[in-house]
Amino acid sequence: MLTLLIYPSAFGLFSGSPFCVKAAYLLEASGQAWQRSDLLDPRKMPHRKLPVLRTPERLMPDSDAIRGWLEAQGADFDQGLSDLQKGQSRALIRMAEDHLYFQLVMDRWGNDEVWPILRETFFSGVPRLIRGPITKSVRKSVLRGLDMQGVSRFSQAERLERVENDLTAISAFLWHSPFLMGSTPTSADYSVAPMLAAMSATPVKTPLQQRIANDRLLTDYVARMDQAFDLK
Repeated sequence: MLTLLIYPSAFGLFSGSPFCVKAAYLLEASGQAWQRSDLLDPRKMPHRKLPVLRTPERLMPDSDAIRGWLEAQGADFDQGLSDLQKGQSRALIRMAEDHLYFQLVMDRWGNDEVWPILRETFFSGVPRLIRGPITKSVRKSVLRGLDMQGVSRFSQAERLERVENDLTAISAFLWHSPFLMGSTPTSADYSVAPMLAAMSATPVKTPLQQRIANDRLLTDYVARMDQAFDLK
């Protein structure tokens, strides 16, 4: 049986990481037998991040690599899609993972109201005596990365405006069908839905959290994904 190494559940989600949820969706859709194994510290993993799939041959890091491995075993996550739809799907995936994701990270790590909750949730395994200095250092590193990436250089209003353009694009697809590419979930859904769910689940009512949580079209879409894949 395959084993998916992921970050634990958080904020009511299957995993605190949307990429871990994506990998779980891929495994469910592939029909492969698998089990979850929670891990808090990924430093000994390939690429020093999660998710990682333990296969009979090796540890497979990164959700895209996991997808590639499953496709090599025969999975088809975009069955029936035209070349145009596959191109649109790829663009939606990159938008979610390379833009919306950093908005989520900024909302979690850069918000002083969210941070204390995040710290106690994500670092519960660190002894309380040293949790403060360790998490302070980790947060500083994450915020430095967000500055290098550029997202933290924008004001909150500017960030929300950029997010709005992405949400408009996503909504345009959902007005026409229950999932992004039609009547059944495909690869784009496995990336986009977890990102929206994570934004909506932020444990403080930030403007970004409220933007997603109060959008019926988007929340209904996330709920349909939850119903299609009963992750445990």
